[in-house]
Amino acid sequence: MRKNVWLFLAVILSTRLLAQQVTNPPPAAPIAAPSNAPAPVASTNVAPATNTAKQRAESKKSKKSEKKSVAKKQASAPEPVTTPLVVGKASVIASNVNVRGQAKLKSEVIGKLQKGDNVDVLEEILLRKSEPNEPSAWAKIILPASTHVWVHSSYVSSNKTVIPKKLKLRGGPGEEYSMLGIIKRGDEVKEVSTKGDWIEIEAPPEACGFVAARYLKQEPAPIETTEPPATTTVVTENPPVTPATNEPPVTSTEPPTAATTNEPPAKPFVEEPPPRRIVDREGFVRGTFSIQAPTKYELVSPDTGKVINYLYASSPRLDLAQYKGMRIVVTGEEGLDDRWKNTPVITIQKLVVVE
Repeated sequence: MRKNVWLFLAVILSTRLLAQQVTNPPPAAPIAAPSNAPAPVASTNVAPATNTAKQRAESKKSKKSEKKSVAKKQASAPEPVTTPLVVGKASVIASNVNVRGQAKLKSEVIGKLQKGDNVDVLEEILLRKSEPNEPSAWAKIILPASTHVWVHSSYVSSNKTVIPKKLKLRGGPGEEYSMLGIIKRGDEVKEVSTKGDWIEIEAPPEACGFVAARYLKQEPAPIETTEPPATTTVVTENPPVTPATNEPPVTSTEPPTAATTNEPPAKPFVEEPPPRRIVDREGFVRGTFSIQAPTKYELVSPDTGKVINYLYASSPRLDLAQYKGMRIVVTGEEGLDDRWKNTPVITIQKLVVVE
């Protein structure tokens, strides 16, 4: 009985295996494509690359960094080294040099100078902070007569003279233009043209402008030398011999000189120094703009606005900074400095503030 059961089970298993082989045939071999068939075309439905907002922001950022690097290179470029200018004549070494109302590039142009022109330098001004590619050294000059300035017509009389005590010169027809100087009551003006309430006039000697110092050149001052006078020595060959005689020696009847006496030599003449010059001066205290000035403070005339004296405090306890902008009367010794022969220096002995 058991044997029959096992045979029955074996038959069922064998029939199942045969059925699986029939229902699961092996996969067919791939059919080779003919040699003249076209190659498969790649899909063209790929999304194109787009310039996203992030990419645009990065592009702008890179452009800004490039501009900053270029500006930094330009700013770091060294300014040409020039010889410091002093008060006196100077010649222009470039063409179409701008004369400006102030010592900066953003100021208005009031005239032009050509190569070879001569100008009068009043002082050299050094800017502590200058813009990139802007000169730091400027020369304050007297405007040439060919340059024109402007004044308000209400302050000029019919005979072309100044009416008020002081009248400002402007670089253009308006209060917004730079002040170039001051002229006084009674000064005559030479009219060129008019524009509204303003008169264009020839620049008087009081009008000043500014030029970049790199475009000016001054000739060095001649060096004075004191050479000893030339001396000539005469040499005679075989001087004649005077024959001896029995005559008595000839005695001179002339009075003895200092060389033949025992008297002391005369003392050399010594010139006495000039007496000290003690003066009283009145004006406003102002700081100097030039680093080459003999002192840091100057006394300015209340009438003309011009410098009267440079102020020198011999005592360290006298701080002139506290008197800046005040009107004072100063007493002291007045003298000239070798570098500033047009403006004397006063050594303060007494200082009084005017109410």
